Amino acid sequence: MDTLLLLLLNLLKFYSYALIVYILLSWFPNARETGFGRFLSKICEPYLEPFRKFIPPLGMIDISPIVAIFLLNFASEGLIALFRMLGLI
Repeated sequence: MDTLLLLLLNLLKFYSYALIVYILLSWFPNARETGFGRFLSKICEPYLEPFRKFIPPLGMIDISPIVAIFLLNFASEGLIALFRMLGLI
């Protein structure tokens, strides 16, 4: 079961990195219109959309991705705690 936990944790980490790259692409003109930018948009926007509905931007700054990444980290810690509680690690 350690392999399953490592896989899940690595997927969450990879997704967090994808979110960070997607956020950074907004700093560069037309970066999100590239093939890579469109791919990241397809995988990141469905996750970010609910956060944007509840967390308004502060002026020109959208803090919803920060909360989304924080929630992914919280989920990682929750998975570790769950696997420990179940005695799988």
